[in-house]
Amino acid sequence: MVPHLITALTGPINELEQRILESMPAIERWFRLEWMEHTPPFYCAADLRNAGYKLAPVDTELFPAGFQNLNVEMLPLAVQAAMAAIEKICPEAKNLLLIPDARNRSPFYLLSVQRLTQIFHQAGLNVRLGSLDPAVQEPTAIALPDGSELRVEPLKRSRRRLGLKNFDPCTILLNTDLADGVPPVLQGLREQYLLPPLHAGWNVRSMARHFQAYEELAKKFAKLLGMDPWLITPLHGRCGGVDLAHGAGLDALRTQVDAVLAKVRRKHKEYGIRERPFVVVKADSAAGGKAIITLRDAKELDALPPPAEGEAAPGPVLVQEGVPTYERIHDAVAEPVVYMIDRYVIGGFYRVHAARGADDVLSAPGSRYVPLAFAPGRHLPRLGDKPGASAPNRFYMYGVIGRLASVAASYELEATDPEAEVYA
Repeated sequence: MVPHLITALTGPINELEQRILESMPAIERWFRLEWMEHTPPFYCAADLRNAGYKLAPVDTELFPAGFQNLNVEMLPLAVQAAMAAIEKICPEAKNLLLIPDARNRSPFYLLSVQRLTQIFHQAGLNVRLGSLDPAVQEPTAIALPDGSELRVEPLKRSRRRLGLKNFDPCTILLNTDLADGVPPVLQGLREQYLLPPLHAGWNVRSMARHFQAYEELAKKFAKLLGMDPWLITPLHGRCGGVDLAHGAGLDALRTQVDAVLAKVRRKHKEYGIRERPFVVVKADSAAGGKAIITLRDAKELDALPPPAEGEAAPGPVLVQEGVPTYERIHDAVAEPVVYMIDRYVIGGFYRVHAARGADDVLSAPGSRYVPLAFAPGRHLPRLGDKPGASAPNRFYMYGVIGRLASVAASYELEATDPEAEVYA
């Protein structure tokens, strides 16, 4: 289920939201059946965009950071979800080795690691941090902005197991996206649970593969609700061999941009939407750089300046339907980010950017984060109230779309599981 939280939605409930709220029993049963057949990612975060007429995920992260942005009131939810997830995998678990991203020493990221440590400590585990940085040769304290500190230790690898000095974990939690490949120290571990699995890393993942899985799943879900799957799906296409720095592959990219825009125009005409469609072009994997381009016409590619060094590596790109966001926090454009551990929504926050517009990407310098808070008690169902008298859980539809992205990630991981190929 989804916690009853405050959202930035203040207007009347639109048709899409109403349909999702009214279908809650059928939706929850549908998710239960899906989780009977598929293993959810250990944890993930989904970036959503709410255009009013449609609500869709635009990114799904399987090694999420940003836990420090969750409201502290949500910690009990996160702890309960963590306990459920660990009990399924290793009921006798006592020690958890958490491996953070060795490249990221941002104070914000370190606070996220601290929050993760707190969650799993309160879930009843001894948690210690191991570093993939070869320069860490002894236990090292890292100061945090709040005056506390994290202690990272050098990893100790035996033939079959990974741990720390005097610390032998049965479970290893990765919080690094493996975009540079799998370090040798993580390879060949057969006696310990590695979460998420190595093939969840960006060295293997493809955004196009994920959104293809999501699109197929959304069709099944939309059929259940008797609605158009486009209302919850970002249209997309993939184009390989693109090198923006040297102009390679631009003809194929123009064709793909035109194709996606044409599909969106047809949908806008069908629903009477008068806004001009746009697409977002981004690397198909995190290893491809961080350059993100917004286009309303394929001809705009000709006028683009070459990307800065390191911004866009040659490789396949995702051409994704642009979904505007019409949510606001104090007049600043906002988009919700939903966090999940196992099958459970544990909360979320708004990514807010005062200098950006409804059509812009908000994950950029200058963005800030507003934690979602629990709704006051007067908004919760009250004993004896007539049906419908209590305010609806307007966060619920975020949780539904976030969980759809999570199920899609489970499909994606099953399709790329190297062990599954062995036994197929």
